[in-house]
Amino acid sequence: MLTKTKAIVLRNIKLGEQKMVVDLLTETDGRVSVVTVIPKTQRGKLKKQYFQPMSILEVEMDFRQRADLQRLRDARIAYPYSSIPFDPYKLSITLFLAEFVYYSTRGEQQNVPLFAYVERSMQWLDSCVQSFANFHLVFMMRLSRFIGFYPNTEDYQPGDYFDMRAATFSPEMPMHTDFLHPEDAARIGTLMRMNYESMHLFRMSHADRNRIVDVLIDYYRLHVPNFPELKSLQVMKELWG
Repeated sequence: MLTKTKAIVLRNIKLGEQKMVVDLLTETDGRVSVVTVIPKTQRGKLKKQYFQPMSILEVEMDFRQRADLQRLRDARIAYPYSSIPFDPYKLSITLFLAEFVYYSTRGEQQNVPLFAYVERSMQWLDSCVQSFANFHLVFMMRLSRFIGFYPNTEDYQPGDYFDMRAATFSPEMPMHTDFLHPEDAARIGTLMRMNYESMHLFRMSHADRNRIVDVLIDYYRLHVPNFPELKSLQVMKELWG
């Protein structure tokens, strides 16, 4: 069936001389892997640069429900980034989040709110002029809402522990080891009060930011099967250092 949809590129892998496998988060079908041929000449409609991580595309593909690889027929840039490709800090965040979303959403079926969240977030980052150092933290925290394990903060009190298995705060230490002590739990509580517009008001040191991203990855690792070490994380940490 010929399908047209918006899609966000998460990863691309070269396959031989001209073929490429591209992993997409699509608006209509969730996670989809497609194979395409990239012409060697500039005259071809499909260009390699379309498939950079987190590019927002309009794609046309032959979609077959049981196929592992769909065949991409056409693609075009739906939202051309004006700053991300030229800003090393934004680019490092983008490459990290592409890898993060790739592993966080494996097996995800159609989830229009999730797609809209990722799309709007990347457009916000592209248009932001300054004060975006906490962007990836807010993005990671809020993404958990769309895949089912956003923490419950209703009963949070200073000094509480955070039970990472149950995604709840508690005055008592949990009976297992997957929890955060009050200092780290408070960081999660603070992060949950932040959004893209207000995050610049929350001052964080480089060490605080790195600690939070490590805690969030541990949190995702508990809830997402086979969540690996992220290769792009160290690059981002070093650049922001």
